[in-house]
Amino acid sequence: MLNKKNMNRRKFIKLSAAGAAAAGTAALILNSGKLFITSNALENNIPLDAKKVFWKYGACSHTFCHLLNHEFGHLKEAEENASDPLAGGLMNTQNQCGMLWGSTLAVGAESFRRFNDHNQATAMAITATQHVVESFSRRTKTVNCSDVIGFDFSEKPKTAKFMLKSIPGGPSNILCMNLAEKWAPEAIQSAKEGLSDKQADLPQLPINCASEVVKNIGANEEEMVTVAGFAGGMGLSGNACGALGAAIWKSSLDWCRKHPGESGYLNPNANKILKAFYDATDSEILCPKISGQRFKTIGDHTEFIKNSGCDKLLKILAQ
Repeated sequence: MLNKKNMNRRKFIKLSAAGAAAAGTAALILNSGKLFITSNALENNIPLDAKKVFWKYGACSHTFCHLLNHEFGHLKEAEENASDPLAGGLMNTQNQCGMLWGSTLAVGAESFRRFNDHNQATAMAITATQHVVESFSRRTKTVNCSDVIGFDFSEKPKTAKFMLKSIPGGPSNILCMNLAEKWAPEAIQSAKEGLSDKQADLPQLPINCASEVVKNIGANEEEMVTVAGFAGGMGLSGNACGALGAAIWKSSLDWCRKHPGESGYLNPNANKILKAFYDATDSEILCPKISGQRFKTIGDHTEFIKNSGCDKLLKILAQ
């Protein structure tokens, strides 16, 4: 049941656009060939059209992971496909928008490439994620999927109503696509600024929940840095658990590598991880309520993890 629910959001984007095509708008776009991404875009560093990318991949998380990876010049199919379950605010829980989860993965991957020192790369991934989260919050006045779209995916009548309202404007006028188009350049700019942020108070040996949980699943150093920005509810922002997002992504990455070209939505283990998490937290998902703390600095979070903070939960997520 959970896996079917997780497919709803992707189908929603596609069905909304399909309905508009019937109305005529999408047909014009399709016939003009504007929905296709040119193969030389990466080579020539041509900025991608966020709406076209969104239409192609169907998930906000995948869209922004791809957009930023393209901007940094390093596309990674399996890693991007594995980001699909993070859409809908993390497995359709409607917490942090999938655009943020996808952007954070791309920022982490770029941090790993830029900084030879693993500890510096980890700290800078978290720092850059803070910039990205702040940028998104300025644009939307929130970070949560539920606030952005204004309805609950589990309420079918509201979902249907939203789809019908989207039809007249065509696939290029769906709310999430409009937001993607507006925020994409801001996301890229904030990511670059964050990765260039000079900070003197970064801990020498930063440890975080997200990196630790994927390490326990068998992640390499690059994957550990890639998810580092999820720490402390994403950039230490105190939202939905970053370790949960990291565990789902790593599990989906392993699955996608065994099933090339497939979407991480189809990874059956993602639902098992979410269920085990909810069983352990009594269905609580927010970092401060689970950890009992709000982390002001990377050093604060490092000390918490060093002192076995959330140790039991991290072990459950790594099983």
